[in-house]
Amino acid sequence: MVRLGTGIGWRPEIADDIARLPGIDWVEVVAENICPDHVPDALRLLRERGTTVVPHGVSLGLGGAERPEPGRLRALAERAEALGSPLVTEHIAFVRAGGPLTASPSIEAGHLLPVPRTRDALDVLCENVRIAQDALPVPLAVENIAALISWPGEEMTEGQFLAELVERTGVRLLIDVANLHTNHVNRGEDPAKALDELPTSAIAYVHVAGGVEKDGVWHDSHAHPVTQPVLDVLAELCARTAPPGVLLERDEDFPTAGELAGELAAIRAVTAAGAAGAAEAGMATAGTAAGSAEPVTAAGAAEAATAAGTGEEAPAPVRASAAADEADKADKARTGADVPAADAPAADAPAPEAPLPDAPLPEAPVPDAVRERLALAQTALLSALVGDTPPPEGFDRRRLRVQSAALTAKRASVIAKVAPELPEILGTGYRPAFARYAEGRPMTGGYRRDALSFAEHLLADGRPGDSAARRRLTLWWQERSGPAPLPSHPAARFARRVRLALSGGR
Repeated sequence: MVRLGTGIGWRPEIADDIARLPGIDWVEVVAENICPDHVPDALRLLRERGTTVVPHGVSLGLGGAERPEPGRLRALAERAEALGSPLVTEHIAFVRAGGPLTASPSIEAGHLLPVPRTRDALDVLCENVRIAQDALPVPLAVENIAALISWPGEEMTEGQFLAELVERTGVRLLIDVANLHTNHVNRGEDPAKALDELPTSAIAYVHVAGGVEKDGVWHDSHAHPVTQPVLDVLAELCARTAPPGVLLERDEDFPTAGELAGELAAIRAVTAAGAAGAAEAGMATAGTAAGSAEPVTAAGAAEAATAAGTGEEAPAPVRASAAADEADKADKARTGADVPAADAPAADAPAPEAPLPDAPLPEAPVPDAVRERLALAQTALLSALVGDTPPPEGFDRRRLRVQSAALTAKRASVIAKVAPELPEILGTGYRPAFARYAEGRPMTGGYRRDALSFAEHLLADGRPGDSAARRRLTLWWQERSGPAPLPSHPAARFARRVRLALSGGR
């Protein structure tokens, strides 16, 4: 298993801060936001300094009923190769529904939605993961997601679901401890029980992020400081295993560099304490075992804690992790990549529950009927969330409303980044106007098309009311939606600005 150390999610807004923060061993980038031929200079400089970069996908929809799209898999593979990444990661989620399996229009969620923990969903997920593994040049790890809602009729706990996924595919796990806390608050699930059921030897790395509680519901916002309960879940994980890497996520409302450094220091303290605790347990065991090998010393415990906090390899390992070695062999056999050898934990490290198989046994293709059942269920749910159709039976209707509002807010936030001129033109009326537009209008063609449709909707309705703002919005729409793009060279842009100014639309 590749030892990564302590990292942070790379975002353009904090690129300068990340370059200056001490002790950053690696970064994670949103794969869809990176163009392989035009890697941002700040990210390129990090790579030149030897900082590992891991692409993190958000659009494959591995938990969806359809098989992964080959084009999306190629794009993820290209980013892994362009960044020289040792692995890639994605989510156990569905992000779209409808389409051929349901003979209905395809609709997008605009965010990650949970898959039902059922046999049907697990069969589909396993096959989709194997398809992705075969298409990618490096190992794949998949992440547990946060959920505001629960599927009725689930057949497994989260830990059982993930454990069987690993057993059947050999996939690695990206464990998000903030998401475990979210599911504890929102779904009453015990993080410790989930961790007990996980094959800890399959963990590739760990996410830590902040959130906020509103009206008894925890929102995994990635826009708030990391809370103590999330650090407590990280401590629970570190008491069971030494994770190869831990990463801080922050996506919005970015704090100062000093605050980011403080959160990273808190994360390092938890991982170091976990290593020291494991070392102390090993000392006690070594002291009572007859004929044991050299006892672990206090200095060794301190070295283990330092290694956990910095990402450096712990000295003098006594026992190799058979499970991690077998997983590395399976990854190399599947991808042809020369995967770095596993970091062998010290003798006092918690033992994995069970070794991963050398290579998962082949499985029969998932019957079309299974995919169709899952497609119908996911389409009914997503249509209720974004298309204003009646909610499926068995779901908590209040939570569905909360989830629907969260999807609309996320969609508006992404549109504001894709088309920053829209909130600038509309001002404080942007979000209320977008919420009215999104009601009953699912996203069907991606965020850029959604931004254009939003502008078309406003203009067709005679909005915005301010004539100058309406002229600016009209020009914005014309520049992007005509039969051919309007000229974008500096002289043409200057001429349009002059015409706009002369017409009063400053």
